[in-house]
Amino acid sequence: MSALIDQMASALRARHYSRRTEQAYCRWVRRYIRHHGLRHPAEMAEPEINAFLTHLATTERVSASTQTQALSALLFLYRHVLHRQVGDLGQLIRARTQTRLPVVLSRDEVRAVLGELHRDDRVCWLIASLLYGAGLRLSECLGLRVLDLDLARGELVVRSGKGGKDRATPLPRALSPALREQLRRAKLIHERDLAAGWGAVQLPAALERKYPRAPWEWRWQWVFPQQRRWTDARTGRQGRHHMHPTIVQRAVRDAVRHAGIDKHATCHTLRHSFATHLLESGYDIRTIQELLGHKDVGTTMIYTHVLQRGGQGVRSPLDSLTGSGPGSSG
Repeated sequence: MSALIDQMASALRARHYSRRTEQAYCRWVRRYIRHHGLRHPAEMAEPEINAFLTHLATTERVSASTQTQALSALLFLYRHVLHRQVGDLGQLIRARTQTRLPVVLSRDEVRAVLGELHRDDRVCWLIASLLYGAGLRLSECLGLRVLDLDLARGELVVRSGKGGKDRATPLPRALSPALREQLRRAKLIHERDLAAGWGAVQLPAALERKYPRAPWEWRWQWVFPQQRRWTDARTGRQGRHHMHPTIVQRAVRDAVRHAGIDKHATCHTLRHSFATHLLESGYDIRTIQELLGHKDVGTTMIYTHVLQRGGQGVRSPLDSLTGSGPGSSG
């Protein structure tokens, strides 16, 4: 199995898929193989793919997006690794699509969460502030490099975001002092690493081939480097990666609890709140679509539903009564 997974990973890298997609696709291939008793995928075809995907929908009850990701991974395996086309999957049972409104915090709730973070962890506070202030995904924020920030213009660039697209989004000017301090700390770490013979950062393979000295240059370093050094399993080269997302996720979860907020709020809730509050301020849906990096405006339209008050924006007749207590007339 390991040789096949290595081939899968190499094929994904050759086509510039993100590291997270590579990990997810390889994980699905492993599960597919284990589900069928460790048979090699070359010995299987459409019936086995159908059976696995149906199992995900009916037994594991995964979401529609999860099942679609599993299907995409298997299609990639057969087309680009085994060099076989996948035919009709027959009566594939699809996972049920559920439309859920995103959890959104009010402005006061955002202020409370950020206040808790500011007191306990200034770096996590800065990251959470960027999630809300610039509408970033957590992975996008942690993946920021020095050259992505333009403090003078008040703009940051998200490179190779979801879907492999670059986009620009506003950089909150209120965060400029904190970002300058974070960059100062990151540069000290980088300079110490260089002095110790380290200092290289991981870059996409194509960029590193084009600019072989780039991994050691300051402008390519992470804005939020992790505390410990790492060794690249693929090259054996030592360097420093960005902060791990679980550190921020845990800090935000604790801040929500300490702020006394009962909503199921996560890091991504701050991005949802960014979009909703922009809509409340009168920005048009297309602008927000571009800032969020959504491919389809239909994805962004979900926030219009969040704005509606009550059931479909209808005001309850009870609220119009002058006296709604027991014994009141009307």
